[in-house]
Parts: sequence; C-alpha cells; structure tokens
Amino acid sequence: MPAKTSAPMNGARYIAESFDALGVTHVFFMDAILRPTLVEMESLGITRILAHSEKSAAYMADGYARVSGHVGVCMAQSVGAANLAAGLQDAYLHRAPVVALTGRKEPMLRYRNAYQEVDHTPLYQSVTKASMDVAEARELPHLLAQAFRMAVDGSPRPVHLDVNGLGGEVIERGEVPDAVLPEPVLGRLPVHRPIAARDAIAAAAERLMRAERPIMVIGAGAIQVDANAAILSLAERCNIPVATSLGGRTIIPTTHPLHVGTVGTYSAPPANRLVHEADLVIFVGCHAGDQPTNNYTVPAQGTAIIQIDLDGQEIGRNYPGVTPVWGCPRQAVTDLDAATTARSDWEAWAAHVGKVVKDWRADMEPLATSDVAPIRVERLCRAISDALPENGVLVADTGYSGIWTATMLDLPHPGQSYLRAAGSLGWAYPAALGAQCGAPERPVVCFSGDGAFYYHLSELETQRRWNIPVVTVINNNSGFGQGTPKVASFYEGRTGSPEEINRFGPTDFAAIARDFGVEGIRVEDPAELGPVLERAIAARKPVLIDVVTDIDPRAPEAWNPPAI
Repeated sequence: MPAKTSAPMNGARYIAESFDALGVTHVFFMDAILRPTLVEMESLGITRILAHSEKSAAYMADGYARVSGHVGVCMAQSVGAANLAAGLQDAYLHRAPVVALTGRKEPMLRYRNAYQEVDHTPLYQSVTKASMDVAEARELPHLLAQAFRMAVDGSPRPVHLDVNGLGGEVIERGEVPDAVLPEPVLGRLPVHRPIAARDAIAAAAERLMRAERPIMVIGAGAIQVDANAAILSLAERCNIPVATSLGGRTIIPTTHPLHVGTVGTYSAPPANRLVHEADLVIFVGCHAGDQPTNNYTVPAQGTAIIQIDLDGQEIGRNYPGVTPVWGCPRQAVTDLDAATTARSDWEAWAAHVGKVVKDWRADMEPLATSDVAPIRVERLCRAISDALPENGVLVADTGYSGIWTATMLDLPHPGQSYLRAAGSLGWAYPAALGAQCGAPERPVVCFSGDGAFYYHLSELETQRRWNIPVVTVINNNSGFGQGTPKVASFYEGRTGSPEEINRFGPTDFAAIARDFGVEGIRVEDPAELGPVLERAIAARKPVLIDVVTDIDPRAPEAWNPPAI
C-alpha cells in the first residue's frame, strides 16, 4: 500500500497525524513538551496521559508496548530529558519497542551555559538503539518513520528523537512540505519476520534427536512472536520439558505437567536442578544472560545447546559452540517440530521432571494455604493466582516481587500475561497503568512491594483522573525484605541498628489511596484475601489492596550447581 500523503502542514499537525497513522492510541508525557501537538492529537482521538514524573511516563509507555505489541510513546521537555532516559532502562533491557521524544534548546543557545541544558545524546546512548537529532520540521517524515522502524525491528528496543526547541516548539512551528505519513505497519511488532534456513532446522533436528534429556528454556523473544502454540506442540508431542526466563513465563500455562518453572537467579530450586541435568538445552527467544542462566552456570558451560533467536547477534554470545538457528522463533520451532521424531526415552525423562516439580509443589502447599498473620506472601500469591481472570495481566516489580511471583504465583490459563520489571525498582505500578491503556479489555493486576510503590505513588492521582481500572496489590512488610538476612549478617558480633538500612513504615497505603480518590482496602486476615481480590478485579475500577505481610519468610532460593 502506498504511503498516505497530505498537503503541507506544520510540524505539530504532522506528528499528530503520523501517530494516528501508526496506530498510537496513547502518549505518556511530562509537561511541557509538544503542547500544540498534544492539542492536535485530541482532535484525532489520541489519549494524552499526563504523568507526575518522566520516569513514570517512560514506564507507562513500556507497559503499553509490552502488552499490546504496539510502539509506546513517551515525551518530556528538555530539562526532563535525563529523567526520561533513566526510565528507558527497563524497556531497553526487556527489549520493548518505545519511542521517546524530548525537546532541546535551540542551536544558538548550545555551548553557552544555557539554563538547565546538558547534552542529551550521551544520556540516551546506553538505553536506546539510536538517539537522533531533529533540527528542522522537514526532517520529520524520514526521522519519525525511522524511529518507529528501528524500535520494532530485530530485537525491539527504545529509540530517541531530540526535537528542536525547549518543548519542541521550533519543530512544531516549522513546515513539512512533503507530508508523507509513515506506513502503519511500523507502529507495531512485525508480522513477517526472517525465516530460519532449512539446513539450520535440519542441523537442529539432528542434534535434538541425539539427546537423551532435552529441555527448552524460553525467553521474552518467543512471547513477542506469539510462539505459544508452537512451543506447546513441540513440548507435548516430544515430551520435552519447558523452563522459562521471567520474560517468557506464560509461554505455556505454569501448571502444565511439562512446565519446569522459571530458571536462573529468580527461580525455585527444581528448575535450575533440572536444566542442569539436561544433556541438551534449546534456548528459544532467550538471550541467555546472567539472570536466566544463574550466572552462566545453568546450563553448565559445554552443555549441548540449540539457540533459536530472531537476533543473530545473540546466538552464541554467552554459550559458544551452539547449534544456531537464526530466524523467527515461532516458525523455527514449528519447523523443528515437523522435522523431529520423538524418542521413546524422552517420556521417562519428562516423567522424572514432572515428579521433581510435583514434589516441590507439595512441599510448598502448606505455606500457600497458611492462615497465619501477618500474612505469608505464599498465601498472597495463591490468592492472586486463584482470582486472576483467564485473560488477566499480572505486572510484577523487581527484586522479591519478581522472585515471589516467578516461583509461587501460578498463571494456569493460556490467555494470561506476565510482565515484570527488568531491574528498575518501582517500575510495576506505572507500567501496569500503561499496560491497562494498551489492553483496555483485559483485567490488569499489579504486584508491588511497599518499597517499590513509594517511588511512584503520586500516579494514584493519574489513575483516578483517567479512571484506569488497575488493581494494585501492595506486599506491605514495612521494609526491603529481600536484603534483610544479608544486612543482619553484617551485624553479627556487633551492636547497632540494622533496621536503619532497609526498614521503614509502617504505612497504611489504603488510606493514602483513598486520599487520592482511589478505593483503598487494607487486608490483615488471610481469609479476606480471596473475596477482596475477586470483588476488586470484577469491579473494573481503580483499587489498591494493602496487604500486611511478614518480612521474615524467605522466597524460594535458586539451586546452585556443586562447586567444581
């Protein structure tokens, strides 16, 4: 389809019409940036979400992009550019398609001690694929399209456009003489991707057929290409167990007999142990960084590996000597399934894996059903698992929120999604608001610790203003629970105040929510968890549930291979 053309127009109208053509439904911003453009957006039906910080705006765009597959857009004026850049770290690490726009001072003010101005390009260098300067409005047709093209291509990641003018006003006032609008396909993750070569599939199938104990480790790259059905087909037909990174967590239901669990540093003990036992690991859409490989020890270096990835630069980066399959993970797994004949001994391997996981689950059951108060987090996780609808989206923060939800919270339905912070504490709440904007028909539940929620609790006002029906669950233990034992260990044999390092509160977040105009419910009795969650999710309105938990129970700890 030829690109849509229009008569010459000013930059403000061109940006707004381009976003509309690209399928952008929401923009997330911190005042004051592209104000005339925002006015034009209203006439086109684009929702403009004013946040309370640049990082919140970036996190919202990130959540929007992850759940929808469309490019998330965030914006800030020149003085907020550094804060916006910091907010892109999580999108970069998770590989989410985001386009960030910032204003910058006009050229005649550069290098002259301009008020509150620093060079933006270095700020964005490590958290984007590219940072491009837009000096004139006539550059918009090719630079705006290129930003979206780069954001979704290959490994999706953020792209930055630095537009002329403190709030972009130079670009907005300028004329776009050749107003060709971007192709709509650039606004979302691509449908058509490079196809893995037949000889690569044949080599992978031959390598798989020689294995006695194969296992798959699935990453976010498989989720992004909708490889769920392909992974499940290969797993079930060939009795190949499935482990995941946090980003790949819902590739198959977590209660499936072949689901091993999350592997790596944020895992329950069985997953690492079983991946370590395997004699062949098939990485699918997983870049095999230090977290999903338990610092490159699971699987052990030297283990036979097939690595399937859309980004050829990632194949063999951390595990040399792999059998490489470069191309669309969904198509590659489908072709590998068709080229593989299941071995009879794989059934016994799958049965062993299933028993190990089942036994561990049985050991955890008393904790997940415990009636003690303060409430155990295992019980909280079980209640959320039971209450989350079949099409629900769970958004989890980093640290202990990531570990608890990755190990003790089941997502048993194929239509459920799991979004997690790639490391930025406080990410989950703004990201959940963005995710709800990106998937308005799906119930979104945010799981956050109190330490994380403090970062962006001001966005309660944003949630109320836009009536965003996210249910936020606060695991409120009045401190940073993950580091409690380590801090205590540093005080062994000496007196002092360890609580000053990682304890705070107590705070009634339900009361704070009510002050912001959001329904707040405080839960101290574990028997109330299920009914409260079910009512809150069904209400489809902004709700915060403040759950008083015990800081002392430890989340499951990852299994480590024996030292050699």
